[in-house]
Amino acid sequence: MIEVKNLHYVYPNGIEALRGVSLTIEDGEFVAIMGQNGAGKTTLIKHFNGLLKPTEGDVLIDGVNTKEASVASLARKVGLVFQNPDNQFFCETVEKEVSFALRNFGFDEESIRRRVDWALNLLDLSRYRDVSPFMLSGGERKRVALASILVWDPKIIVLDEPTIGQDYSQKERLRQFILQLNMQGKTVIIVTHDVEFVADCKPRVILMANGKVKADGDAREILTDADLVNQSSLVLPEVTKIFMGIDDPGLDKNVLDIYEASNILYERLRRIK
Repeated sequence: MIEVKNLHYVYPNGIEALRGVSLTIEDGEFVAIMGQNGAGKTTLIKHFNGLLKPTEGDVLIDGVNTKEASVASLARKVGLVFQNPDNQFFCETVEKEVSFALRNFGFDEESIRRRVDWALNLLDLSRYRDVSPFMLSGGERKRVALASILVWDPKIIVLDEPTIGQDYSQKERLRQFILQLNMQGKTVIIVTHDVEFVADCKPRVILMANGKVKADGDAREILTDADLVNQSSLVLPEVTKIFMGIDDPGLDKNVLDIYEASNILYERLRRIK
């Protein structure tokens, strides 16, 4: 679905943000792109819908080279929710914001009404239909931005720091929602520093540093590698840190979440009895 070939990007001020990135994301994959601030994560995902064009190299979306496609045509396939949702709001009410792209894409009014109702109900935003998105909390604005993307049903959904401003219950609801989208065949990409959220989701992890891909593998492989995580200015998941600190050579240390931890401890206690 996404193919990145030797991608370099230099901003007008001379900063080289990407330095030879190559990767492939398959149709229907769930991927987390992680790394410290300035690693090149957001610059990379802005190439997925043509907001940025390569200084050198190529990006292909479903076989289409982004150098040869408009942002509008790529947006039909790639929905990008910015880290700061205020940067993508245009309209004075939530309803108009969510329907904005549908009208630009030429949907008829009945389809617009049906799709907007669905998106607002899905993300618990119906009561804010006539409210300005700028009057909502940070977490609510994130949900409005997500609704405005989901409403046109893109094949690829990219979320930049989706858990910022969300409390625990909202994060859990978001996790279940993302997993559901992925199970429905959507390609889902998140950019995040939230190691606990990634540990719970267990996607493929692409770890970036200094504009390059530093590591690429499943969440367990990446997030339980203490040296790799520390070098990337991230932190180990809390459960992983606890199990790594237990002086018991027979205990599995590559534990990502509390559910795995409880199962391991239950089995240990059962064998003791």
